[in-house]
Amino acid sequence: MRDNRVTNHRGQGTAAAVLGAAVIAMGLISGTFYIFSCGVMPGLGRSDDRVFIEVMQNTNDAFNNPVFFASFFGALLLPAVSAWQLRGTRSFRWVLAALVAYLVAFAITSGVSVPLNNDLADAGDPAKIADPAAVREKFEDAWLAWNIVRGVLSTVAVGLLARALVLLGKGGRPDQSAYLDSAAGSSASR
Repeated sequence: MRDNRVTNHRGQGTAAAVLGAAVIAMGLISGTFYIFSCGVMPGLGRSDDRVFIEVMQNTNDAFNNPVFFASFFGALLLPAVSAWQLRGTRSFRWVLAALVAYLVAFAITSGVSVPLNNDLADAGDPAKIADPAAVREKFEDAWLAWNIVRGVLSTVAVGLLARALVLLGKGGRPDQSAYLDSAAGSSASR
């Protein structure tokens, strides 16, 4: 039995809009983690220690802005709202799985990545650091490894949310047209 909150056109439109926004927010975050793993960190890896530290300090500081926070927190809040809206539908479990995957990535960010970023900032002016190689060594490999985990988790979450959106477009039921639904079939055969 489908949930009446999403079977009427108005409710389904709202649920689809929230779920669509969740896919976009999660895609933005997944892409952010991806580009760091594939381009930014390998490029910085070619730099000397002081340049590496300075650029990472500046980059971490630049991410403290409302546009990034909207997608970072939106990727958490929008799937939560969507899960609530889609209770009782086939899309619900896909959204819930995406939310769990991103919660793990969010916890890694809060518990590992941000503390590493803070330690790097606390190291101070790269030109004045006595042993920049030690500062970099403490940061680089751990940060990159955990970023890859965040990237994989958020990419999985994008896929799960996209699947939920497809199912929602099918009325929350996979591989069955609305015509085959008993109510639709009855009215269509009259």
